[in-house]
Amino acid sequence: MNLVEISKAIATGHTSLGIELGSTRIKTVLITEDYKTIATGSYNWENQYQDGIWTYSLDDVWKGIQNSYAAMSAEVQSKYHKPILKIGSIGISAMMHGYLAFDKADKLLVPFRTWRNNITADAAKELTTAFDFNIPQRWSIAHLYQAILNDEPHVANINFMTTLAGYVTWKISGVKVLGIGDASGMFPIDEKTGSYSQNMLDKFDNLKLVKKYPWQVEDLLPEVKKAGEMAGKLSSQGANLLDPTKKLTAGSIIAPPEGDAGTGMVGTNSVRERTGNISVGTSAFSMVVLEKPLKKVHNNIDVVMTPDGSAVAMVHVNNCSSDINAWAGLFKEFATRLGVHLPADKLYEALFLETTKSDPDAGGLVNYGYQSGENITDIKDGRPLFVRTPNSKFNLPNFILTQLYSAFAPLKIGMDSLSKEENIKTDVMIAQGGLFKTQIMAQQVLSNALNLPITVMENAGEGGPWGMAILAMYAKDSHGLKLGDYLDKNVFTNSESMTLSPEPTGVKGYEKFTQQYISGLSIEKIAGNLKGENNARKVEARSL
Repeated sequence: MNLVEISKAIATGHTSLGIELGSTRIKTVLITEDYKTIATGSYNWENQYQDGIWTYSLDDVWKGIQNSYAAMSAEVQSKYHKPILKIGSIGISAMMHGYLAFDKADKLLVPFRTWRNNITADAAKELTTAFDFNIPQRWSIAHLYQAILNDEPHVANINFMTTLAGYVTWKISGVKVLGIGDASGMFPIDEKTGSYSQNMLDKFDNLKLVKKYPWQVEDLLPEVKKAGEMAGKLSSQGANLLDPTKKLTAGSIIAPPEGDAGTGMVGTNSVRERTGNISVGTSAFSMVVLEKPLKKVHNNIDVVMTPDGSAVAMVHVNNCSSDINAWAGLFKEFATRLGVHLPADKLYEALFLETTKSDPDAGGLVNYGYQSGENITDIKDGRPLFVRTPNSKFNLPNFILTQLYSAFAPLKIGMDSLSKEENIKTDVMIAQGGLFKTQIMAQQVLSNALNLPITVMENAGEGGPWGMAILAMYAKDSHGLKLGDYLDKNVFTNSESMTLSPEPTGVKGYEKFTQQYISGLSIEKIAGNLKGENNARKVEARSL
């Protein structure tokens, strides 16, 4: 579209809005009906560690959404000289799962418990055994059952529970609904019925400790919808929540809310069988759309759903890029002290380019970027650690390569279960996330780590909110197409991408690093058990 056409689309509401609440940033993306981004806005935020819980306040949720929306709206006004008065369709996505529980008066009963909390190990283990289906610690049902095991008083008063994306969608539309992908992280889904597994619902309600409560779990959960269905419409109250200036009018079609895994699949066109994608950020996850059920239950592999309801094998890791960002911040401070002011992209590019001079195994250096616990490696409490022996080759190239290697190490360990134990194959594996804004280096390391070709698309750094905007457009008019066909025929017709294949030397070097990484995990466990851990956690929370 040209400038005149875009201005007309804005004025007539022929646009779609995607808002994604990530772990460190809330981002708003506005697209036109040709699926091109015309304006963006963002707001940086951080989780808090309060009373042993990683959380965000609901006040910060709305502050962040409003600031992000305002920044996007200001860009529209600046570029196209038009105020945003109406939007055709809107979609909300957010970090997956966690625990938001409300009473009959819609009051939040306990602070939001995010995916980052490793506090539900007992519940996850018991439910996995009861269901014969892997229940990860971050899933909503694990949080609920752990609260029951803890005999927490609020459990008796629960009337409704949802995810962060479900909460925001509820407040702007009045509808308690979830997209099937996000819903599959609350409670297991039956792929045949497209809703929660009745067999497992019954098993949960019949657990001895659950029977005493006055509710049945199904009544607490949001309604499940698939991509292409409408989840409601923007209410007047919801329009004012998004835009306190009250320019935005009600009536926009609302798409079923999704988790960031779902938007990652859409943003990388990875919703068909034998396709896969990897999203990296504060956390990281890989998604492989399955041709057939897994042979057995794996504690490090989750079974979730694509936004249109196909089964996906998911490897989710709690820690990825946070430690890289922390070290980059230190290098930036040093550069500033020398009078050199580097933009973030130039800083990361300079650091990552150093890896071309490194040893394939990173010189015997090992790093654990665990800002929080890590389920994949059975680490309960995170302690960022850099470890070396007196004989390690300690130089800048090896140090930076170690940071990249460690960022992907838990993901590799989980992915090895899929490739070696389940013999899962993919035709394509597409990666997205901020690390891939710096071309080639992180992409090549990931390819070597997984021993797979890795493709990065041109939108690698911003796929999530854009993917949610696409889902919102699809909810408004699917053109009678299934989601995979819609993406192929309409959205990804001229997408640019680059694919890198594994390097034999790099693959061998990463394998050696992984062996060292696994052998040193006991150090990480010991560090997490040291006294004074509460004070250490508070320091970590402030530094994220």
